[in-house]
Amino acid sequence: MDRGNKISPACYYITDAVRTFYWGEEAVVKVQGNQECWLLPEGVQDVLPARAQALESLRRQALDLYARYGYELVFPPLLEFRESLLTGVGHDLALSTFTLMDPLSGRSLGLRADITPQVARIDASQAASGVRRYAYAGTVVSTQAKHLGASRCSVQFGCELYGYAGLEADLELLELLVLTLQQAGCRRIILELGHVGILRGLVESCALEPVLIERIFAILQRKARAEFAEVVDVATPEGQRLAALLELSGDPSVLDLARQSLQQAPEKVVHALAEVQRVVDYLTQRFTDVELYVDLAELRGYHYHTGLFFAAYTDNHRFEVAKGGRYDAVGAAFGQARPATGFSVEALMLCGYQTQPPCIYAPPGQQAELVASIERLRAAGKRVVQRFPEEAAVPLEAGDQELVWLAGQWQLRP
Repeated sequence: MDRGNKISPACYYITDAVRTFYWGEEAVVKVQGNQECWLLPEGVQDVLPARAQALESLRRQALDLYARYGYELVFPPLLEFRESLLTGVGHDLALSTFTLMDPLSGRSLGLRADITPQVARIDASQAASGVRRYAYAGTVVSTQAKHLGASRCSVQFGCELYGYAGLEADLELLELLVLTLQQAGCRRIILELGHVGILRGLVESCALEPVLIERIFAILQRKARAEFAEVVDVATPEGQRLAALLELSGDPSVLDLARQSLQQAPEKVVHALAEVQRVVDYLTQRFTDVELYVDLAELRGYHYHTGLFFAAYTDNHRFEVAKGGRYDAVGAAFGQARPATGFSVEALMLCGYQTQPPCIYAPPGQQAELVASIERLRAAGKRVVQRFPEEAAVPLEAGDQELVWLAGQWQLRP
């Protein structure tokens, strides 16, 4: 009997184009038509021409911007030893990292889910000293989508700055992030700001058990006020200051409330509040059209961030399009415990802001005047498509033009 006609006890998977029967460890595929190879894994998509053009335009603009600020381009490999990818900031990426076996070394390899740990390795391997600026762009792969509808195979670009612990470095990175989003065409930019020093300082003053600290973190993330009162004694000054974090989110005016609520807090907390205020003052003056949101109970990247952290949102997306912050000593596992700060951008989320450049269609032929006209247009950066003989005319889009022979010369006609 043909196994392909049986329903496997292991799996029976059907799509409109492909029927797959799994029998034990053997798979038998029956194809309807000739479309057996077009399926992609869930959460993985092709980037088709219009979007690919927008993506490449974004990448070029971003890397050119970073180069003007002195950031040097690096291209870390897509694949490397798993333990390197999960060092430092990478520990939070363990569940997101694809793992496979290297047939040459017998060691576990990983497909990168983030590029930041790789830049830390590069900085350490170069025995870098002083301030070093790095820029990167590349594909990242994740075992799970970050949110509903997100791709598991995306493009990430960004900047990392090593060797300077002052807030000026964070301000430079924030400036670059806003400029990146502005030149991408984002009409509304919202920056969310936080600082891990505030929560860490408050927790240290309470001398809590690690298990209880993790529970408090989870409660703060959910803003679960009733549950918080069950875990923390809010009758004590320390408990009251922790409970105050649940209310300290909103526009930058919450910093005034925070200074009142946390005025008896440890010096680390006061210093962190001053840093956030300084960032708000700078951004308010430098970018008058950027909206700021402060959340002092936000725990984004709490396990590896060491100071200021931030996320960017735009009008077209519910989820963050970029994130970053300070993560000093990220390279300690590689032998270089240097101050570090940076950000990364989810490039595919910004493609919708880019428009396809107009096209100029030229007729077929190799006449000298026609060829010279096409070459001049292309040298000027125009997108020129020369039709083949007997090729059917394509519908013109708004803004497209045709190269036509008029009044004894080749001219552009809308």
